[in-house]
Amino acid sequence: MTSNRFLTVPSSEPKERAYQTTNRIEGARRWMALATVMVTMFFASLDQTVVATAMPSIITDLKGFQVYGWVFTAYLMAVAITVPIYGKLSDIYGRKPFYLFGLGLFILGSALSGLSQSIGALIFARAVQGVGAGAMTSMPRATVGDIFNPRERGRWIGVVASVFALATIIGPTLGGWISDTLGWRWIFYINLPVAVLAGVGVIYTLPRVRVAGQAKVDWQGCLLLAAGLIPLLLAFTWAGDRYAWDSPALIGMFAGSVAVLAGFFLWERRAAQPILAPQLFRDQIFSSSIAVTFLVSMGMFGAVAFTPLFFQGVLGMTATHSGQFLTPLMLSLIAGSVLGGGSASRTGRYKVQAVLGAALLVAGAYLLTRTGVDTTRLQMTRNLVVFGLGLGLILPSLNLAGQNAFPHRLLGMVSSTQQFVTSLGAVIVAPILGTVLKNTFVAELPKALSPALAAALAAAPAALREQLLSNPQALVSASALEAVQRQFAAYGAQGEVLFQSFVQAVREALAHALVHCFVVALAVTVVAFAGVWFVKQIDLKRDEFYTEGEGT
Repeated sequence: MTSNRFLTVPSSEPKERAYQTTNRIEGARRWMALATVMVTMFFASLDQTVVATAMPSIITDLKGFQVYGWVFTAYLMAVAITVPIYGKLSDIYGRKPFYLFGLGLFILGSALSGLSQSIGALIFARAVQGVGAGAMTSMPRATVGDIFNPRERGRWIGVVASVFALATIIGPTLGGWISDTLGWRWIFYINLPVAVLAGVGVIYTLPRVRVAGQAKVDWQGCLLLAAGLIPLLLAFTWAGDRYAWDSPALIGMFAGSVAVLAGFFLWERRAAQPILAPQLFRDQIFSSSIAVTFLVSMGMFGAVAFTPLFFQGVLGMTATHSGQFLTPLMLSLIAGSVLGGGSASRTGRYKVQAVLGAALLVAGAYLLTRTGVDTTRLQMTRNLVVFGLGLGLILPSLNLAGQNAFPHRLLGMVSSTQQFVTSLGAVIVAPILGTVLKNTFVAELPKALSPALAAALAAAPAALREQLLSNPQALVSASALEAVQRQFAAYGAQGEVLFQSFVQAVREALAHALVHCFVVALAVTVVAFAGVWFVKQIDLKRDEFYTEGEGT
């Protein structure tokens, strides 16, 4: 036997035979495998934006506006919890069985979603769909690592990363068209034939991994991880909305989550096959790149998630047009991913791209903090292009840095941890920014009222005054705006003047509130820029399976 630290190979056996016992993909199948990975990731990403566009029709049909957000939350929580589990298990048993399992659950969840007759049934179906989508979002980067060596990987990780941006561009238009022409149920049924085709591609292109001996699955670790993450994600989802940040319920959920997750990490330190090995974080490159990824995901959410509200509430655009104005952001993200990944493959170095990307993120976030009611659409587009280029450059570079620090046999665990941290950053920052938005808006709106409007509102019923002065969504929905206009019509001849004054005040207050959110995004991107300098540069390896001086 001749061995290295990555792979044990019988010296009399050709390398091609040895690769068949691993996740490694060779020959012509690699391009088919890449296409399959991109299709599965595209539809997992597309599902969110398509559903978001169709939600008004879904709520009209199934009712349940009070649990509107859980249609998304159930899906996202299921994805976040299962991602690290899929990653580790796929390192042991291969990607193929978990791709197929995930596709099967995604098909089942899609069918159940389309057949749902109540909002509760839809939320359950979306959770099933999310468990399946966890496989399709956790393994694409690992599968790219199965196809290409680290030096080649940069180019293709950039291309795969751009799939998410492309889905974001296409999703709103596609979701609206399907909902308007075929009905909202078809946004779920359309997944079925595509998922079946993707399953055929997985069966044909991905290798079957033969496990040497009896591999022990860390089911206790899986249960502890899920038990620790569920209350944590619920607490961040409900914080500032359903419960105050200092409420006993939230404090109890946070404390319970910390205790269980602490137990999880203690268990993983002595588990034979840990789901998430704490030893990974002892590597300086991995720990620093993960920390920066977490910060970048928070900054990304702070900038991107609230931009449509700026377009609609401050600039007065419709939802459709505001979605179109996000296209430059996504196109620049694609351009940055492709250019940065290609550069890493040519030079074997990723740190320059990461530093440049972080600098552009800071510049883009700073430009967003300079926005206001007088900002033009062209200026906002410029700001988003700068931010998008930064995202496209830094995210694939951080992925490469983390993957390059470990051997191929750990690729699934490394990639899934990166994906999990990205999701966790968005989950944590969302309620924080929601609280900042609401509190700032409520504080700024009274300052923006004209004396005549302030006097009119002071004389209005308390319930109406509370509704008008605490609702930052007043200008986002056309129906809500019309309802406010009718209420001001009660003031007679001066009603229209007061209404226009109120519209301007809301825009100014909302602009101030959104700038505060952008300031939070700027703060975390500045910390990310500082942190990226601690990500060490190790030249990307051309072949990590058979290195010089080792193996055959």
